Amino acid sequence: MTSSQSDNYYLNMHFPQERALFALKDATLERCIFTQGESPLKHGKNLELKQCHFEWKYPLWYTTNIDIDHSSFADTARSGFWYVDTLHMADSTMAAPKGFRRSRHVRFDHVSFQHAQETLWTCSDIVLNDCQINGEYFAKDSDHIRISNCKIAGNYAFDGASDIEITDSTILAKDCFWNCKNVKVKNSVIIGEYLAWNTENIVFENCVIRSLQGLNYTDQLVMRNCTMLDSRDVFEYSTLDADIHGHIDSILNPTSGYIDVDSVGEITLDQQYIDPEQVHINVRNTEEGLVR
Repeated sequence: MTSSQSDNYYLNMHFPQERALFALKDATLERCIFTQGESPLKHGKNLELKQCHFEWKYPLWYTTNIDIDHSSFADTARSGFWYVDTLHMADSTMAAPKGFRRSRHVRFDHVSFQHAQETLWTCSDIVLNDCQINGEYFAKDSDHIRISNCKIAGNYAFDGASDIEITDSTILAKDCFWNCKNVKVKNSVIIGEYLAWNTENIVFENCVIRSLQGLNYTDQLVMRNCTMLDSRDVFEYSTLDADIHGHIDSILNPTSGYIDVDSVGEITLDQQYIDPEQVHINVRNTEEGLVR
């Protein structure tokens, strides 16, 4: 293949050195490879990357207005995008951890995050569509997150995050949604222990949930047309308004609110810890029901 560079257009080029194109502006890079050298595109602005490949650390720190298409980042391209403002990545593969920190206005379409440990920390205005995310502590302390048709696997996702909307997705994550504010999850499947502890204002609609000791210490929990599977010791010290289909193994000491459920294995309302008069439970699949 012929390599060329002209008028800020780089084609089929190999860059093995540190800061290879430092502070590059208004340029297109196509089928370029970056190896060995750190920070090859640091402080770049208005860049379009097509079918490029990165193999070393800190490739795009402090960049602005970046468009990445059909590109890849090896597992050695760690900590790739910190302090980024406005980025769109599509049809690409991120195999490196700690991918995004303190960035804003970032969008991902059809991106595979193969090792997403500690990725998207303290970021704002995030959109993920049709992405595969594998790794622990994803999206910690981030805000204004919009997720659709994604698969997330890895514990402790969204710890301390806020203003989250998730639709048509699957989440396999222990301790997901801890310490969050303003969360809405629709038409999704969530599997994991200790779901959403210490979270305020969280809504699940048309969701399937499996959780051990989940949804505890939660304030303003709302559940609409949800199914809970193999879930026990749920709702402890929580305030809630829940409409649940199927069977809950056990409900433990919610603080206040309303629960409508098909059936329950065990209900504990211990006046030593809560006021049972503040809790109203309706079990639908019994002759007399159970209303408190």
